[in-house]
Amino acid sequence: MYVCLCKGITDSQIRTAVEEGASSLREVRAALGVASQCGKCGLLARQIVRDALAEMPQLEEPLYYAAT
Repeated sequence: MYVCLCKGITDSQIRTAVEEGASSLREVRAALGVASQCGKCGLLARQIVRDALAEMPQLEEPLYYAAT
C-alpha cells in the first residue's frame, strides 16, 4: 500500500529499509524521503517502522568478541 503519496513510497519499501538496517523514522526518511514533503504520512510511516522492528528476530545472546 502507498504510505507517502508525495514520494510514491510503499509500506514494503519502508519494511525493506528497516531490514537493511534503518532503525528509526529518521533513518528511513534519509534513505527513502518518506515524510519529507507534506508530512501527512509521518504517523503511519513511524508505525510501520515500529512494527517492522518488532517483527525482526532478536539475538538471544549478545555477541562477545575477544580483545586482542
